[in-house]
Amino acid sequence: MEFRYLGNSGLKISEITYGNWLTHGDQIDDKVAIDCVHAALDAGITTFDTADVYANGKAETVLGEALAGTRRQSLEIFTKVYWPTGPKGPNDVGLSRKHIMESIDASLGRLRTDYVDLYQAHRFDYETPLEETMLAFADVVRAGKALYIGVSEWTAEQIEAGSRLARELHIPLVSNQPHYNMLWRVIEPRVVPVSRTLGLSQIVWSPMEQGLLTGKYLPGKPVPPNSRAASKVGAGLDNLIEHDQKTVERVQGLRPIADELGITMAQLAIAWVLQNDNVAAALVGASRPEQVTSNVGASGVKIPPELMSRIDEVLGDSVQRDPELTVTTNPRTRPGSN
Repeated sequence: MEFRYLGNSGLKISEITYGNWLTHGDQIDDKVAIDCVHAALDAGITTFDTADVYANGKAETVLGEALAGTRRQSLEIFTKVYWPTGPKGPNDVGLSRKHIMESIDASLGRLRTDYVDLYQAHRFDYETPLEETMLAFADVVRAGKALYIGVSEWTAEQIEAGSRLARELHIPLVSNQPHYNMLWRVIEPRVVPVSRTLGLSQIVWSPMEQGLLTGKYLPGKPVPPNSRAASKVGAGLDNLIEHDQKTVERVQGLRPIADELGITMAQLAIAWVLQNDNVAAALVGASRPEQVTSNVGASGVKIPPELMSRIDEVLGDSVQRDPELTVTTNPRTRPGSN
C-alpha cells in the first residue's frame, strides 16, 4: 500500500481508501461488512470513509464495530454531514450550526471514537450562510472532535469561498470528495486547478463508475444477478447500461490495455484516477472480502503515457467533461426534511 499527503497538510492516507456507501447496514450482511473491513486492514488500508446518512447511521455503527480493537492512532477515519438523518425533521439536515454540532457527536458515538481525522461537508448548503457553516466546523476542530475539514462535490467557486473563510478561522480545509473516473471527468477543468492552488486534494468516489468500468456488464447481455445494476441501488447505472450501449461497448475496449499491464479492469480504473497528482485517494467499497484484496492491487500501478492516451481514444466522446455538471450535484434546497 502506498500513502499520499492529504492536501497541503502533514496527514498521510492510504491511496486506496475503504468506503462503505451502499454496502454497510444496507446491501450486505453486517458480518460480511466486518469481514470486508478486516480484509482492508490486512491489505494495508488505514483510511476509512463513511457518512452519517449511509443507512441512516447504521453504516457508521457497523464501521465502528469493525474497527473496534484496532489501534486508533493507526487509522484515519472520515465521515460527513449534510443529508437528512434520524427522524429527518426540519433541523436534521443541512450545514447549520445546530445540525453540525449535533451530528458530529452522534457520528462519534456510532464510530466509537473521540475524534474523526476528517469531517466533511457532504454537499454545499445554499440555505445556510457559509460563515455559519465554517465557524461551526472551526469549533468542531477546536473542540478536538475533528482534526481536518473537507467538502464533497463543491464547485470551484464554493471551494474558493470556503477556503478563504477557513484561512481566516485558522482551520485546515484540506480536501474535496468528488465523483471522478475515466468516464466522469467534470472536475478536471476547474475544481482540480483551484484545489491545487488552495492546497486541497481530491478523495474520489466511484472510480469504477459503480462497477461499469470493471467490464462485468456486456453489450446486449442481461446484467449479472447480484450486481449493483441488478439490485437497483446504483444511481442511474441500470438506466445507463440500458440506454447507452455505445459506452458499454467502449468499456470492453479497455480490456486489452488492462491485459497489457497485467492487471484487472477494476484495478485499471482505480489506477487511472491515481495518475492524477491532485488525487490523494480512490474510495473503493466491497461486498466480499476478496474484492478488497483485489482492489488493493491497484496501489502503486503506473500507467505509461501512451496507454493513458489509448484509454482516451477507446472511450472517445463517452467521456463527460462539462464542469457545469458539478453544480447539478448540489441541491438548491435542503432535501428530505419535514
